[in-house]
Amino acid sequence: MSTNSVRVRFAPSPTGPLHIGGVRTALYNYLFAKKHKGTFIIRIEDTDQARFVEGAEEYILDALKWCGLNPDEGPGIGGDFGPYRQSDRQEMYKPFAEQLIASGNAYYAFDSAEDLDKMRKQAQKMKMPNWQYNAVSRSTMQNSLTLPEDEVQRKLENRDPYVIRFKMPRNEDVRFEDEIRGWVVVNTNNLDDKVLFKSDGMPTYHLANIVDDHAMEISHVIRGEEWLPSAPLHVLLYDAFGWNAPKFAHCPLLLRPDGNGKLSKRDGDRLGFPVFPTDWNTKDGEKFTGYREQGYIPGAFINMLAFLGWNPGTQQELFSLEEMIEAFSLDRVSKAGAKFDADKTRWFQQQYLKAASNSVLKDQLKEKINDASLANKIDEYIEQACELMKERATFVEDIFTDGKYLFESPDDFDKKPVKKKWKEDTSSLMEEWKTLLASITNFSAEEIETTFKSFLVEKELGIGKVLPAFRLVITGKGMGPSMFAIASLIGQVECLTRMGKNIPTIQKLKE
Repeated sequence: MSTNSVRVRFAPSPTGPLHIGGVRTALYNYLFAKKHKGTFIIRIEDTDQARFVEGAEEYILDALKWCGLNPDEGPGIGGDFGPYRQSDRQEMYKPFAEQLIASGNAYYAFDSAEDLDKMRKQAQKMKMPNWQYNAVSRSTMQNSLTLPEDEVQRKLENRDPYVIRFKMPRNEDVRFEDEIRGWVVVNTNNLDDKVLFKSDGMPTYHLANIVDDHAMEISHVIRGEEWLPSAPLHVLLYDAFGWNAPKFAHCPLLLRPDGNGKLSKRDGDRLGFPVFPTDWNTKDGEKFTGYREQGYIPGAFINMLAFLGWNPGTQQELFSLEEMIEAFSLDRVSKAGAKFDADKTRWFQQQYLKAASNSVLKDQLKEKINDASLANKIDEYIEQACELMKERATFVEDIFTDGKYLFESPDDFDKKPVKKKWKEDTSSLMEEWKTLLASITNFSAEEIETTFKSFLVEKELGIGKVLPAFRLVITGKGMGPSMFAIASLIGQVECLTRMGKNIPTIQKLKE
């Protein structure tokens, strides 16, 4: 394969928000293109005007931008193969549909919705529930294959409603090699005469995507498994036009975590995790939360999605986008569906947060948290707080909410450590420890720890007798990062002030 020959497209329909399954398809296209020094294209397939949702296209493009999947060609970007919105390409499709009629590969069908409904009901009465417009049934319908030529011409001149259907050959095996699934063989007797062009002057997906993929010189069609049943028709269309077909790769479905079946937006609502990359609000006032608004780092979100169906063949799980590009290959994409795992998603987020620089976390924290106790701290202090708290945090907000004691003295104390760790002599021990803390000249974590250990030796005490109580007095918590690091960060004066105030307060709680 020539490194310059790879051209792939992600072609969403603006019929609603971009599901994470769609983001994963975009991601695999992007990784494949960049791996082979190729071109990643966004094409908006808006031929289904009846299902068009206002704002959906903008949502899709914004979501991909947040994910870092920036196209080389597409709406608002341009390129040599535009326009990149099918509604802007509308005039070019009908000649191709007529070309198929002229070659005998398609025909006009004049059947009304009532005609089609009648045939379906008759089929049901005859115990044939899955009636299809196909090589057998077309002979009983109103189309240019059954009507006299002059009547067909008259209907066209009168502008009677019609669609153009593909003339599916009878009893032929369609074979193609899928880059993920291997060889696929489907007999045409199992396929119907799909509509290619509608009476509203718009093509269906089947015609438009074939014409556009050919015109845009697409080399690989990487898309979801739900399009696999359409692939034989698409292969036949390429044959009918006399064009070389691109290579096909059908990615596995994303499955719900608690059973079988495709992951849906309702599963996210039900189980409490997002299924969209960013927030989506419907016209009916329904709101769906996105990963961006929940505080996920884009790299963590993308890393998680990559592993839903792809395995690099190594033990490595954390990848930068550049590392993913280097490691990605279609032969490592699974055929089987991938179950979504919300806990694993949070794990990826935790790892990315831990790896983030304190400076970046500081900026994000200041942007997200509007609190006077945070605003009063200098940047260097906030960065040190981020360093202390990020090991235990999942989202940047956790650094502040779980470590609020780094920014202000606690006024609430965890009941469990008060009950278990605060004994009769704890107050007096804390007062002695307070006196020792006041004597330290270099108030560093190391010096505080050395002094603390000396105190334990002198008093012949175990660490559990003193350290949990010290943590409770300073932080109000039973657990957290190193107490010596915490004490050093908030400073000697603040430590002594808190001890003076909180030791008697906790003693009263205990009583």
